[in-house]
Amino acid sequence: MRIVVDLNKCVGYAQCVPLAPDVLRLLGDEALVYDPNPDESQRRRLARAAAACPVQAIIVETLTPGEGDTG
Repeated sequence: MRIVVDLNKCVGYAQCVPLAPDVLRLLGDEALVYDPNPDESQRRRLARAAAACPVQAIIVETLTPGEGDTG
């Protein structure tokens, strides 16, 4: 699984952060930082976080086997 956050769209409402705190967090008042390759166990939380984003800045992608491998 991979997530992408369009930081040009993100305005820092942070409605996503409490829904997936292990993956998404605020740095300071408005800077969102995130793990782009979270564990599969976070899928449900990330789906809720993406749905809660008022500007739809979060995209959750499903990787096919072998895709996204770094090693």
